[in-house]
Amino acid sequence: MMRAWRVEHPGPVGSAPLRLGHEPIPVPAAGELLVRVLSCGVCRTDLHVVEGDLPVHRQHVTPGHEVVAEVVSVPDGCTSVAVGDRVGVPWLRYTCGECRYCLRGAENLCPRSRYTGWDADGGYAEFATVPTDFALPLPTGYRDDELAPLLCAGIIGYHALIRAEVPEGGVLGIYGFGGSAHLTAQIALARGARVHVMTRDAAARELALALGADSVQGAADAPPEPLDSAILFAPVGALVLPAMAALDAGGTLAVAGIHLTDVPPLNYQRHLFRERQIRSVTSNTRAQAREFLELAQDRRLAVSTHRYPLDHADRALSDLSLGRFDGAAVLVP
Repeated sequence: MMRAWRVEHPGPVGSAPLRLGHEPIPVPAAGELLVRVLSCGVCRTDLHVVEGDLPVHRQHVTPGHEVVAEVVSVPDGCTSVAVGDRVGVPWLRYTCGECRYCLRGAENLCPRSRYTGWDADGGYAEFATVPTDFALPLPTGYRDDELAPLLCAGIIGYHALIRAEVPEGGVLGIYGFGGSAHLTAQIALARGARVHVMTRDAAARELALALGADSVQGAADAPPEPLDSAILFAPVGALVLPAMAALDAGGTLAVAGIHLTDVPPLNYQRHLFRERQIRSVTSNTRAQAREFLELAQDRRLAVSTHRYPLDHADRALSDLSLGRFDGAAVLVP
């Protein structure tokens, strides 16, 4: 038996939508690994699943998709991993490999894609499963709780950075500064960008400056110079307007979240003219995930984490919802 959280009824985190119980250890399907969870990051996407911002894909799902785990069993014929290895269990869990998106290298757009902690049970538990082809190798030199946020916050932030098309030596604006943003900022700074952070949270502002941001200001404030690129991490549609207004000619805004509140009407002259553009960000490919994790191996990232026992997953989500910490929350069974 194992301990595991399940979404009993999606709703506001304050209404106790999650239930912790004891249940059988999962049985892996053909081609899947059984893994013991060592740590699991608490992602804002988990909050969207729990609160019902995203439609239910699996009734009473166990959330969690930033899973650092030890392999307990492998399928027959598997040679890529062995019992005892550490692997990462990420958000992307399955793609068909046959559609036009998969065939052109854009498997993140696969219409038959499935996701850990949404379509299948995830890491808010002591054990989980993962298809062998979607388990990720992990960089060395990090604690388990530091690795967990890399598996979604880091990966999706890296994808958003690519989508934002920051020019060499360019100026990047970051709106919201949580688990994903504080990792993305470090990659951008290492590549020579100037980074300006817009966030309402005082602790997040301090962290941004400590990591080397060129300036910090309020969430909707204008940065001190025009932006070549911007990334919106906060799931607040109203921030699209100040972010677009802050872009220089030819600038790009990438919206990094899977969920965003409604965007107010844009003014063509103020927000879009002069070839400014807005892009969404949809998951990531396995190739991008491995590329980012190799970067994390080559350049030691500072990962700000706040550890919670597995039994306090509901509190971790509540604290995330209320903005009570900077960086990332991590569950430790």
